[in-house]
Amino acid sequence: MATVADSIGTARRTGGFTAFADRWIYVFMAALFIATVFAGFIPDSIGKMDAVAAGKRPPFPMILHVHAVLMGSWLLLLFTQALLMATGRSGLHKQLGLTAMVLAPALIIVGFLLIPAIDGQVIDGIRHGPPAVAEELRNVLPIVLNIMAIQIRVGVVFAILVVIGLAARRTDPEAHKRLMFLATSAALPAATDRITWLPTTMPGSALTVDLWPLFVIAPMFLWDLYRRRGVHRAYWIWLAVSLIPAIAMHVAWNQPWWHKAALTMLGAPELI
Repeated sequence: MATVADSIGTARRTGGFTAFADRWIYVFMAALFIATVFAGFIPDSIGKMDAVAAGKRPPFPMILHVHAVLMGSWLLLLFTQALLMATGRSGLHKQLGLTAMVLAPALIIVGFLLIPAIDGQVIDGIRHGPPAVAEELRNVLPIVLNIMAIQIRVGVVFAILVVIGLAARRTDPEAHKRLMFLATSAALPAATDRITWLPTTMPGSALTVDLWPLFVIAPMFLWDLYRRRGVHRAYWIWLAVSLIPAIAMHVAWNQPWWHKAALTMLGAPELI
């Protein structure tokens, strides 16, 4: 996994706050990612568990629990790797980084399997639920299908950036560390969209799906901009990988042709 701090020797030479920030910025970013996920998922999960207990929604599918464990493990790995480099334990960092070779593919596969598992519950409710429940689910179905576009985009961008980032771990560690964080940031909409006190443009548009994750990664980008007096190539790679999926998501948002295609992929074309 990523080298997550600039050279400790360089940091010591610069001295003061700059040295401290160079050394700990990625630890801060990993902690910020975790805090963002907690802020989004803890209240949302408590509410949904209460609904399950009250019989107002079906139990969570097992694959959702698997995904939660994998995503949590990824975030902890990111934080641990950042901490190891900030404290000068690069050897252990490299050894532990091999975990990402297994964890990342598992997370990608499970993430894509999660889409039909969750959306399938909505479809089953429309097909087989009581008329009142089926009607309520029909009303939220367009939102579910829009979220499916977000999920596909997240999976594609995360997968590509992780592959590029891991491939660069020996030849370009500076790009490697940034790309691992930028790859992880692709999944942040799952958390920021659940933070109820953040203003949102959903379901009308997906603008805030992009906006709030950019705020989360801003400290890393702005510190890089200040220290390097320019944009590191990792951000250009991130932009190149993210741009087309982002445009596709925004173009598809709330469009009947996308809802038709999504329902066909989910095996429910009759619900169009």
